[in-house]
Amino acid sequence: MAETIQLGDPPIDVTLKHSARAKRLSLRVSGVDGRVSLTLPRRASLHEAQAFLHTKEDWIRGHLDRQPSTTLVVPGALIPVEGRPRLIAETRTRVVKLMDEHILVPLGEDKAGVRVRAFLKTLARDRLAEASARYATQLGHPFGKISLRDTRSRWGSCTSEGNLMYSWRLILAPASVLDYVAAHEVAHLAEMNHSAAFWNEVAGLMPEYETPRKWLRSHGGGLHRFQF
Repeated sequence: MAETIQLGDPPIDVTLKHSARAKRLSLRVSGVDGRVSLTLPRRASLHEAQAFLHTKEDWIRGHLDRQPSTTLVVPGALIPVEGRPRLIAETRTRVVKLMDEHILVPLGEDKAGVRVRAFLKTLARDRLAEASARYATQLGHPFGKISLRDTRSRWGSCTSEGNLMYSWRLILAPASVLDYVAAHEVAHLAEMNHSAAFWNEVAGLMPEYETPRKWLRSHGGGLHRFQF
């Protein structure tokens, strides 16, 4: 069972996890939400964990200092949609509208973030459904259902039944990144693994997949800094 201890002053919460498979202490600072976790071999003691963390405190704080700041989605905030920055602006409208440089929200709306999130999830579903259908047709393998979640550990998944799941936050990324994730998950309809054969399927669907894949690795964590 995981437990949480505090390190230093000001205190940093660190989640401790014992693992029968771990052969050494393994420290991780999430690039998504800044959570700090330490995995220990099953026989390691709390004293060992605390001593190890003390030697790594400067390293941990350095990583946390480089975490992107949180952006609250309210009128006046700037957020990306399909990779393009848009300013959230109040206007005389009854519905959220996406413009070239703005996201328009109803005047005096006290739940702008909630309204914008709902709008973006609908847009994400439309874009992902279109991309999935396009790649599935190209591959010659139909898929089942599409679902959207706000996942932090993965951008998409494909079940053995052929159902696809995506993070709706992909709508914030450049369009090529959303397309890459769709191609990646659809390719699993043919290869339920990450073998060379799988990556050949991805390349067949999207020959230039390496560029958006690298973008996601470098910048994907930043998509979670927007709080709706």
